[in-house]
Amino acid sequence: MPFSTYMDWALHDPEHGAYGAGRLRIGPCGDFATAPSLGPAFAELLAPQLVEWLESWADCSPQGPISLVEAGPGEGQLALDLAQQIHLRWPALAARLELVLVEPNGGMAERQHQQLASCPLPVRWTSFEQLAVEPVHGVVLAHEVLDALAVERFEHHRGQWCRQRVQLRDTTVELVAAEQLSPAELETLVDLGLEQPGEARPEGWCSELHSGLGPWLSACGSALASGWLLVIDYALEAWRYYAPARASGTLMAYRGQRASADPLLDPGHWDLTAHLCTDSLDRAALLTGWHPLGQCRQGEALLALGLAQALHALSAESTGAGLGERLQRREALLRLVDPAALGDFRWLVYGRGLPAGDVRHPCPPLFLREPPLP
Repeated sequence: MPFSTYMDWALHDPEHGAYGAGRLRIGPCGDFATAPSLGPAFAELLAPQLVEWLESWADCSPQGPISLVEAGPGEGQLALDLAQQIHLRWPALAARLELVLVEPNGGMAERQHQQLASCPLPVRWTSFEQLAVEPVHGVVLAHEVLDALAVERFEHHRGQWCRQRVQLRDTTVELVAAEQLSPAELETLVDLGLEQPGEARPEGWCSELHSGLGPWLSACGSALASGWLLVIDYALEAWRYYAPARASGTLMAYRGQRASADPLLDPGHWDLTAHLCTDSLDRAALLTGWHPLGQCRQGEALLALGLAQALHALSAESTGAGLGERLQRREALLRLVDPAALGDFRWLVYGRGLPAGDVRHPCPPLFLREPPLP
């Protein structure tokens, strides 16, 4: 079978998939850690950016609900933290705001229901297809979601770009080179700067194609009548993604705070993830009606949103927190901007259904502005 089919089954099969069955655990003591799992600091910094967009829609449309949609909300921690921040700091907006969670995996949805039992905002679970019947206005947040979309693996095999397939030989699962990529896929590689393979990328050099981006962005766009999409994920430009030295692509497996380059280990028990290619994402966005509005690294984004001020405040004894708690918060903040880890995440924003002026000459999002001095 194509690798994309295998990856989709391994992650999302409702009985045997790592996410579908709710098998994976998120957090420092789980299978892998994310920014929201380190504490509420991430949501505290992210909230003003989301509120800026949500309030701009509220100003244009004084009636009707506004939606904050989170796709693939993990265990629901980020959704809860954001809801609490908005309810506390922006009560007028909270009175019009609903939290909408798009979770295709039943096992994860069960944990989200438990996490959000005390959510201060109205919350509902749905799908993009259901939302398309009556599209919403607001913001879609995709935090570490698109890197879990199934990818196609391809490799240099006998002078051609060939698809990798997953094969069962007796009791062994293995990756094998199969047929040449389709003309459309080969054209995509050319657009991304990959001509026919040569000496720079020798026999066996392999990488990924993000075939799931277009369908996902199309479905997301059908669910959002107007508003913004914020993607936060590991991502590289095409020239870095497909660099000759990156001979095994970006695909990785995670379990129990361990990483492996073998995606075939114990299927359904490991998280599988591949970095995004920013050029592929922008290309798919334009083809599905989204307008790219800007991007930067997470470290830069959080500095623009007040991380320096948050660090400065922790040095003041007036916070009321003890030294141990302040040091713990400080460590969490610094981990968010560590350039060797979470700080290298990309924040990419897209818009659709916005007034023409907002698309052609948009005000830069908060995270693209110069951060204020502490």
